[in-house]
Amino acid sequence: MQVRYAENRQATIYLNVYIAREARQSGRVYHMIRVAPHSRVNRNSHRARPLRSLPSPGPCAIERTRQKGAPMKIASFNINGIKARIQALPDWLDEADADVVLLQEIKSVDEAFPREIFEDRGYTVETHGQKGFNGVAILSRLPLEDVTRGLPGDDSDEQARWIEATVMGDTQPVRVCGLYLPNGNPVPGPKYDYKLAWMERLHARAQELLALEEPFLMAGDYNVIPQDEDAKRPEAWTKDALALPQSRAAFRRILNLGFTEAFRARTQGPGHYTFWDYQAGAWNRDDGIRIDHFLLSPQCADLLSDCQIDKEIRAREKPSDHVPIWVHLRA
Repeated sequence: MQVRYAENRQATIYLNVYIAREARQSGRVYHMIRVAPHSRVNRNSHRARPLRSLPSPGPCAIERTRQKGAPMKIASFNINGIKARIQALPDWLDEADADVVLLQEIKSVDEAFPREIFEDRGYTVETHGQKGFNGVAILSRLPLEDVTRGLPGDDSDEQARWIEATVMGDTQPVRVCGLYLPNGNPVPGPKYDYKLAWMERLHARAQELLALEEPFLMAGDYNVIPQDEDAKRPEAWTKDALALPQSRAAFRRILNLGFTEAFRARTQGPGHYTFWDYQAGAWNRDDGIRIDHFLLSPQCADLLSDCQIDKEIRAREKPSDHVPIWVHLRA
């Protein structure tokens, strides 16, 4: 770790902590972290005074390390607006210690996304934004290569719902695809037609990536309830675009290409959800649905060691209506 001090005439010290990327010490991998200019430290008082209202890096941000041989942690989180989650998201990041995070519904153009909050925590930030709607992003503490935006197959589609990149792991690269699949309601109508057409394009892209026979995953908010056991009250969703037979069939058609649905590979049975509506006390009644998924290629599934849902996040202050889901990969 290298610590540099600089002071002005008011004897104020600006602290910058730089941890060289990929510098290995005692079996650990250190990543570059920039703490300043979020806090100003007086030499005499040693008290930090915030310079801006942006969330300051938490204790984990000072030295984020990944033990040699530790699994790669990749999380997916529909945050339902970066402005609304400006404090809750950094707080979760500080405790989750994820290497890669796929975000959905950032609801921000690229230029307005508050990237410094995440860069100060050691993350590279790649966004595919859209004003007021949709929007996806990748945060990564590991090197990223070959970042692409937009799902192939329709050059006229201007909705920001797809981003992919290659994450350079300790032992091998993993291609990650972050997606926000269209909701499709109301049914019938053009929005549902768009959903099914988008899923056809997703099927085609999945085939292209599978043909490479390399580890990759497609994760995010699929807006599909795969089976009745993935809803507390399946009867309430029978006429909804998330659970219509056509939606489920399109999802299974993609899954049957050879993917592993990571959560179901590790956990069986009902009662596991990733979304609770803000209305009608859904959270308090645990009236949820499971619509956020990780689909792993065969080569990626071989690396899977765990998959969990961070359910408790939904009970916190100003939560998203979704919660994070994550995987551990031996990569």
